[in-house]
Amino acid sequence: MIKRWFGSLVNRAVALVILVILLSALVVTIVGAMLSQGELEQQAKNQVETMARLVASGLDDKLALRLETLSHVAESFTMDESVLNARARVLIRQQTALQHLFDGLYLIDASGVVLAEYPEAFEQTGLNVSTREYFQDVSHHMTPVISDPYVSNYRDKPAVMIAAPIFDHRKKFLGMIGGAILLKGSNFMAEFAGIRIGKTGYLEIGTRSGITLAHGRTDEVMVPVRVEDPVLKDAMGGFEGTRQTRNGQGEGAIMSVQQMAQVPWFVAVVWPAREAFAPITRMADAFGWTLLAVIAVIGPLALWVFQRLMAPLRALGRQINERHLGVRTNPVEVSGGREIRQVAEIFNTVMDEREEVLGSLAEREAFFRSLTQSAPIGIVQTDVLGRIDFVNPAFESLIGRPASELQHTQLINGVYEADREAVRNGWQQALRDKEIFRGRFRIPSRGERELIWGDVMTAVIETPEKALGSITVVRDISRELEVEEALREEQQRAEHILGVLQEGVLMVDVQGRIRYANQAACVFLGTDGKCLKRNFFDLVVIEANDGPLAHADFLTGDNVDSLYGTLRNQKDEVFDIDLTMLHVRQGKHNERMVFVIRDDSERRREEERLSWEATHDSLTQLLNRRAFSASLVKCMAEVPHQTVRSVLMLIDLDHFKPVNDEGGHLVGDDLLKRLADLFKEAVRKSDIVARLGGDEFGIILPACGLERAEALAERIRARVQDLRIEQDGRSFGVTASIGLTELTPGDSGPREVVSRADEGSYIAKSRGRNAVVVVPAPSDDSGPARS
Repeated sequence: MIKRWFGSLVNRAVALVILVILLSALVVTIVGAMLSQGELEQQAKNQVETMARLVASGLDDKLALRLETLSHVAESFTMDESVLNARARVLIRQQTALQHLFDGLYLIDASGVVLAEYPEAFEQTGLNVSTREYFQDVSHHMTPVISDPYVSNYRDKPAVMIAAPIFDHRKKFLGMIGGAILLKGSNFMAEFAGIRIGKTGYLEIGTRSGITLAHGRTDEVMVPVRVEDPVLKDAMGGFEGTRQTRNGQGEGAIMSVQQMAQVPWFVAVVWPAREAFAPITRMADAFGWTLLAVIAVIGPLALWVFQRLMAPLRALGRQINERHLGVRTNPVEVSGGREIRQVAEIFNTVMDEREEVLGSLAEREAFFRSLTQSAPIGIVQTDVLGRIDFVNPAFESLIGRPASELQHTQLINGVYEADREAVRNGWQQALRDKEIFRGRFRIPSRGERELIWGDVMTAVIETPEKALGSITVVRDISRELEVEEALREEQQRAEHILGVLQEGVLMVDVQGRIRYANQAACVFLGTDGKCLKRNFFDLVVIEANDGPLAHADFLTGDNVDSLYGTLRNQKDEVFDIDLTMLHVRQGKHNERMVFVIRDDSERRREEERLSWEATHDSLTQLLNRRAFSASLVKCMAEVPHQTVRSVLMLIDLDHFKPVNDEGGHLVGDDLLKRLADLFKEAVRKSDIVARLGGDEFGIILPACGLERAEALAERIRARVQDLRIEQDGRSFGVTASIGLTELTPGDSGPREVVSRADEGSYIAKSRGRNAVVVVPAPSDDSGPARS
């Protein structure tokens, strides 16, 4: 509805007038508010600053009067200490002037004991106040003081003490006379605290040490100053001046601070900004109501004026419509402004020219339609406004709609909505460049398909003077695009799959030139992705178990399935590979060879790892029992051909279990690893060292001879005995019981040899451990086991 209302030029003009009024009023309001607020803010600051200065000056005068009067009275008490003590009560009662200035009077001796007070209802006589700060200041400096606020002994009421020292004729300090001012009493402090600025402004009096003496809003005393307010925080540091801040309720406020001369106090006057700037708010409200009244009068008046001005234009529009529909044959005539009459003249000229052109076009149209009736492709003719004048039978069949339904409809509306904007922009660009528009887009149809893809070409029909319309040719390419899309998707899918494969895939021709290669293949070739058109067999050398494979080996041979070998590229990088090769169109002029290269390094490393784990102990990295037994069998097979006997050494550790029990398994494991290193360092590289399980080790010494083996065993035993591990202040170690035996041709198998060596270690343990025992073979004449 709003869009329809703004469709009228009259309504737009009225809206423009109101908008200008609003903008002008807004500018005036903002400028006036800024100027008024600045002036009002300065006045408010001056007011609170004046109030702060007056209050601070008044407080200073009040305190100075009391300090001066009290000092004068103290100077009149020049008497002996005994007289002062005897007449203390009388002296206090006689100070009528002081009684009106203070809430309480006290006469205190040099030791800090209260001699007399007024009024006596306070019951402070005899009280020792020597610890009070005001007494210590007076007795130390011997000058009158105004104290910091403190909690008095009279019902714990907060007070300020003004005190002056008393001396005798010889200037000896006799004591002091003090006047107490209650912070919440009926005195000048209450009067100042009750002062108001406007309706909600108030005073706050505090000390630079951070204690509140009076607070006009909360009526609090002896509470900490609100240091979260930066102005109050600065006031405690000696700041004087006026700033904008926020009060304790979080409202914006103007605060003026004035430091006092008599005491380290300050006076803060606070005036909430909402009250200080209230005149601006009232002025803005009044201005708003005035503006509404002005708009209420100007709006209808502007509407009436513009309607009168636009009346000739409406008459012109009515006559133009009648001429267009054929109801009116005479030229349009209208009165009004110069611009409206000019529009009427132009329209009459256009209509005359149009009638001439229509006569000429009628003749050409008859000829055109006779040619297009039998055309196999869709043909559409439009006028200069893009409305359809003619369609041939092929176009009717294409979109499944008769010519009568299409007549006088916009051609652009026959384009699928999602493609319409792009087609319109392209057509307009072609029109500006005076070119033929060509495009492919979707067209809604009532035929077999709901949407068809059309290959469209549009040319402008024009004379040297002006354009008359357009001619459009449409060809259904839906089936062609489906086939192209299917082929493109299949190609993209294949390229994507090959691109992400870790296997290198490449295709070469009979000369070896690379026609296709994925990224993985380029990595194998070491070409950094630039390998097309290069010769595959010049870039790499492939070797199998039978030696290098050349170009001819692959070209003339059969397909290759899982050939394990190595590939060396131009960068001298070597890969363990699994190669597959397939012939495509073998024997023909366009023959191709497809190579699939897989990196076989990981599989071979895994095989080596599994083989190593199957034959080695994971803790000590020595051979395990299984590999040791296989080595012993192999060594026994070589015994008949040896001139020097091989020797088997079995090592059984002594006292290893206490190491595990007392030091823990980590200490035991560490000891076993160090012993393994010790055994490997002690023997030859050709000797075989193994961990047979737990704390038992075996060493095969091929072609060593028993005498050398026995000496080696003694060295090993001594080094084992010397090996110690420190843990938590304790030392751990073991000894070794070692059994030795030779391998002879008469041995029936490994079990017999191992049994003899094991017997030697058992004998060593039975003899007290930490020994080497040699067990001869049964066929030897060397006698019984020896150590």
